[in-house]
Amino acid sequence: MIIMCIKVYKLYQVTCIWQPECSSIFGMLIFLTLLHFHHLHSKADDSVCRMMGESKYPLLSKEGDITIGALISIHSKETFSLFEFTQKPQLLSCSSVNIQDLRLAQIMTFAIEEINRNETLLPNVSIGYRIYDTCASRLSSMSATMAVMNGQEFAEGDRCNGQTPIHAIIGESESSATVILSRTTGPFEIPVISHSATCECLSNRKEYPSFFRTIASDYHQSRALAYIVKHFGWSWVGAVNSDNDYGNNGMAIFLNTAQEEGICVEYTVKFYRTEPEKLQKVVNIIKQSTAKVIVAFLTSFEMKNLLEQLNIQNITGLQMIGVEAWITAENLITPNSFPVLGGSLGFAMRKMFIEGFLDYVLKAFWDTAFPCSHADGNSSQDALGCSRYQDLFLLKNYIDDVPEQRYTSNVYKAVYAVAHALHSLLKCKEKEGCEKGLTIQPHQVVEALKTVNFTVKFGDRVWFDSTGGAVAQYEVVNWQQDSDGSIQFKAVGYYDASLPPDQRFVLNTENIIWAGGQLEKPRSVCSESCPPGTRKAGQKGRPVCCYDCIPCADGEISNETDSNNCMQCPGEFWSNAERNKCVLKTVEFLSFTEVMGIVLVFFSLFGVGITVLVTVLFYSKKDTPIVKANNSELSFLLLFSMILCFLCSLTFIGQPTEWSCMLRHTAFGITFVLCISCVLGKTIVVLMAFKATLPGSNVMKWFGPVQQRLSVLAFTLIQVLICVLWLTISPPFPIKNIKYYKEKAIFECSLGSAVGFSAVLGYIGLLALMCFILAFLARRLPDNFNEAKFITFSMIIFCAVWITFIPSYISSPGKFSVAVEIFAILASSFGLLLFIFAPKCYIILFKPEQNTKQHLMGKSQTKSY
Repeated sequence: MIIMCIKVYKLYQVTCIWQPECSSIFGMLIFLTLLHFHHLHSKADDSVCRMMGESKYPLLSKEGDITIGALISIHSKETFSLFEFTQKPQLLSCSSVNIQDLRLAQIMTFAIEEINRNETLLPNVSIGYRIYDTCASRLSSMSATMAVMNGQEFAEGDRCNGQTPIHAIIGESESSATVILSRTTGPFEIPVISHSATCECLSNRKEYPSFFRTIASDYHQSRALAYIVKHFGWSWVGAVNSDNDYGNNGMAIFLNTAQEEGICVEYTVKFYRTEPEKLQKVVNIIKQSTAKVIVAFLTSFEMKNLLEQLNIQNITGLQMIGVEAWITAENLITPNSFPVLGGSLGFAMRKMFIEGFLDYVLKAFWDTAFPCSHADGNSSQDALGCSRYQDLFLLKNYIDDVPEQRYTSNVYKAVYAVAHALHSLLKCKEKEGCEKGLTIQPHQVVEALKTVNFTVKFGDRVWFDSTGGAVAQYEVVNWQQDSDGSIQFKAVGYYDASLPPDQRFVLNTENIIWAGGQLEKPRSVCSESCPPGTRKAGQKGRPVCCYDCIPCADGEISNETDSNNCMQCPGEFWSNAERNKCVLKTVEFLSFTEVMGIVLVFFSLFGVGITVLVTVLFYSKKDTPIVKANNSELSFLLLFSMILCFLCSLTFIGQPTEWSCMLRHTAFGITFVLCISCVLGKTIVVLMAFKATLPGSNVMKWFGPVQQRLSVLAFTLIQVLICVLWLTISPPFPIKNIKYYKEKAIFECSLGSAVGFSAVLGYIGLLALMCFILAFLARRLPDNFNEAKFITFSMIIFCAVWITFIPSYISSPGKFSVAVEIFAILASSFGLLLFIFAPKCYIILFKPEQNTKQHLMGKSQTKSY
């Protein structure tokens, strides 16, 4: 109970105990010395309380059965006296009326007078008040705290009675001052109810068990600031806060929420109203930054200082996001403020109309509550005492600001909350009244406040949550300028934490005026949004909101703005040119309409045409010796098979289907075996014919026309059997090959079974090899017209084509592999046609004299090659 008994020793000494930043070590030493002597004196004089220094008197007061104290900054400037340590320091004087806080004092006296007239609330109990002016100073605030806790008069015998004369304290306006007040009153469990201290730190019930407030903590406001920034798409902001409990705690919550919401803060700086050097650094940082949006978690004092400097340096066009402490502060409205603060958005307390308050401010307050309304002007003592009220009296007829006040309803609620708590403690009943003889301890008021739940006359329900705070309900206001140049705070939305999460935050963006009075919403981003088709790549050493937009790689897409990664397209899909959509890959196959297909079709049909002409020529000359030689049936069958060979190449052109895939390979295999079988038969006939000329030879009867036909049929049936097995076990089928090209799919025929395809080619190669060997053996036979020699040349070409075909086919991608196979078919077919039939056609057309049996059977010198 040292504070209770000692009172206020000397104002400057007490300040050094409760103001940690106090630099007067000398004052601290004096205080400790006085405390030591007082302790010795108290032991000798049986705890006699002695007044040391002048007592601080309330600015407004009234006696009553119950007393409510208040600490309000009715003035905003404090004048210090010189501390020469030669005489007792004088009380500090205050100047510059803070009209907003004057209204708070007036609403408090109005509410108390209203309760005193109320016959149902504390019916036979009168409430008094003691309102102290803290002058917006820590010194005066601490002095006022001691005074409001102790009162001005001692108990009988100048002894401490251990009882505080007040039952609750309303105040203070600022969070830092309220922290000091709550820590000071906390050990004595005196309830403190603040109307505007919003620091989240005060929600700690362990440190501030007797603290309450009729305003929500900054937890909701700080988070709502991040939500409003996120709502407008601003990802790059600056942050400025007051260097006190209010600004530091509020900004910390905002920064955490901003990080959760993906908002980057370019800079975060702070200053206090008495630090001009720090303020100058803050302005320089703002001037050099690229962020176009500033979240200003400042009190009205710091905001006014910042506004002045921004005006001096002509820094305009910045979108300010403000808090309830300054967004509706009338003292910020100056002729030069709109270029800087015009279009500002922020959260403000709701305006409430309190019936009867305007009339009270205009007349009743000055007639009843104001101390010097009826003072005798001839009394020098009264004149001296009333001198400190002169600046207030000048505002007697000014009421223009009363309807715009936003915190008066909070003070009104606080007074009624104390009244309802005392109503329950005094066991008041409507007809019987209250038990006035009960002694009410402060801690009882604290417990009673936790349970209050009532509705005031303007409709708000008053109750305190587990942290001692009220539900968060804000208006979103916008600085706008009317046609007459006056600045108005227009409501453009609201935030109500009592509503479901999806209904808490509502904004009407159509009614918003932006920074500098512009109609277009400003952009504030470190990097512009990455369009679809690109991805974000962070810039080294910079926040995540600063990035480069990198185009997605081939085959990857991003179909949304600001994508962090590109997505790989599925197998059959590929990215379009804009990289924002996966489209089916371009299907490629050898078609009849493209140049390569047209050329191959031309040569195929050209080969068919030439073969048909040769057939017609041979048929017209079928009775000539050169046609009849070597079995004309085989010649016509060979020409027919060659027509089929030329035509089968057409099955390789066009979009593959299940049937075309099976047809192209089987048709190719069977027709070529038929062709080679005929050539092989003709080779054998040549050999047999010349062997038959030897004396006693009877070989031709074993390889006559019937045997020739059967051999061709047998060789062909073997290939047919191979193809049937292939088609039965694992037939070819169409597929989309996506391995060769990433950007397109090759529509081709899969072999189904590589063994089957190898068997078909191998059998053709075996027959061609046999034919080549037999023709090579017949090369030295009489050669007036030795067909074996031409067959040998044709087989050389045939084998050369198909030997080179294999590596070319394997290495050629997509439709080029098909083209290689068609080229091999055409080349080998033209080779057979050229070397077997061209010499005969030459003789028929240009050397008819050689187309005789005698010439063909004639002997000549053999040639080797």
